[in-house]
Amino acid sequence: MSVDPAHIRIAEALLFAAAEPLDENTLAQRLPEDASVPDVLAALAAQYDGRGVGLQKLAGRWAFVTAPDLAPLLSRYKEVPRKLSRAAVETLAIIAYHQPVTRAEIEEVRGVALSKGTLDLLLETGWIRMRGRRRVPGRPVTYGTSDDFLVHFGLDSLQDLPGIDELKAAGLLDPGLRRDAMAGPLPGESPAEADSEDSLDEPEETEEEIRSEPAA
Repeated sequence: MSVDPAHIRIAEALLFAAAEPLDENTLAQRLPEDASVPDVLAALAAQYDGRGVGLQKLAGRWAFVTAPDLAPLLSRYKEVPRKLSRAAVETLAIIAYHQPVTRAEIEEVRGVALSKGTLDLLLETGWIRMRGRRRVPGRPVTYGTSDDFLVHFGLDSLQDLPGIDELKAAGLLDPGLRRDAMAGPLPGESPAEADSEDSLDEPEETEEEIRSEPAA
């Protein structure tokens, strides 16, 4: 199917000017009514194939990103607000692969207690979020990753997460971390996961009060 070059130019301009990735509905609202957004995006991605930047789908939205092989050349210009400790990186990985997960469950997988502030740091980065409360005695808070996590690590969905062995080889996980402990179900919003927790929308409690509660 032929794609109108004018539609491609409009999409290109919208994506370059956007401060964050755009979803297809947003693009459709700005493109002419007869434009096929999937076809326009496919044509635009093809135009940028092999160039210094490329069009990529991140967390269900689209953005121009640096070509992976050129990323090291630009790393010095990337602002890193705060470097994560190994404990924070391992905690982030456990949340990504086991979500929804409670603090106590994170500690069980790691085999050590989670120091105060680790979850707060990950919440401050915007890479994790408090999802709900587990339907068990004590109703502990459950944690999961956010869309910002997917965007930051160049993933479209949790299905694109690398394998545990790859994370260990890259030095992101302790080689001694039990492989079976990280071999949880493939992350996602399965009905069982959704039924295991309640919403955090409880007006009588603030976010600060929730964070300060002891782990179950």
